[in-house]
Amino acid sequence: MLASNPRGCDYLVMNSRVSRDKVWPSEDALCSLLDDDSEVVRKGLIELFKTHPAQAKVFLQKLSVQSSPLLVKNANALQNQLGWHDSREEFITFIRSQRFELETGWYLLDKTIFPEFDSSEASLVLDGLADRARELLMPPMGIREYCTIINRVLFHEQGFRGAGKKFENPDNSFVHKVLKSKQGLPITLSLIYILVARRVGLDLEPIGLPGRFMVGCFSEKVPFYIDVWAGGKFIELEDMSAYLGLSTEECSSSVLLPVTVADTLARGCRNLVHHYSLAGKSSEANMFKAFVDEFEKIRNTEKNAS
Repeated sequence: MLASNPRGCDYLVMNSRVSRDKVWPSEDALCSLLDDDSEVVRKGLIELFKTHPAQAKVFLQKLSVQSSPLLVKNANALQNQLGWHDSREEFITFIRSQRFELETGWYLLDKTIFPEFDSSEASLVLDGLADRARELLMPPMGIREYCTIINRVLFHEQGFRGAGKKFENPDNSFVHKVLKSKQGLPITLSLIYILVARRVGLDLEPIGLPGRFMVGCFSEKVPFYIDVWAGGKFIELEDMSAYLGLSTEECSSSVLLPVTVADTLARGCRNLVHHYSLAGKSSEANMFKAFVDEFEKIRNTEKNAS
């Protein structure tokens, strides 16, 4: 981090002229100032953003979901200081944008209940898990060997597991909570598995099965599946119907295909509607029901357009 930024300080000291002339600096200039930890620069930024709230809110929101971990942290800190965080609206905006990305989307979901959550910290934990997996990888390795290494890191070394008796606890649906407790639902354990795998160059997919969420690998000629609830057990395609207790018709090829990011996030929201309802927290349940409704609107629009 930069200790000082003389040009930035000079610019911000002249903030009164900036306000009068309606000047909004370039994003590159602002990003360099965000990386400056001097109190003078920070106070100047606060005054600048208060003077130009419309531009500032767009700028900080963009940084909070698209930037490096350090800029995300600084942008979030400024939004909190300015009182501009509306995590519910941020998630609604994300849904309506239809620019779905799994990691970003789930972080925004977490923030709807935990607005102070620092997504950069969760990313660093995932980075650390991936770094450990890389230490154990010995290329050339096959895809299944990569998955075996991820199984070792997550389920054996780190002790991630299904929530069991605490299954209905809403915390099991929030990725940053699961990274700390190491107990989660099939969907959040699958999410962590997929995000760690992507960091080591392995492309895995979310599989939203009836009553179960799993991970799928489609990089081989015949796909195979990973049951994170069972500690990363590999299931072959031909064994899936028997494993899930479904008929051949129920376990059709479409059921075993990947689900979209939107479907994954919507399912996470449905889980939270159910779990908050059980906990007697109707306000939270209604909020996540509203998110589900937004996802349904997108789905219906796509159907009508096709």
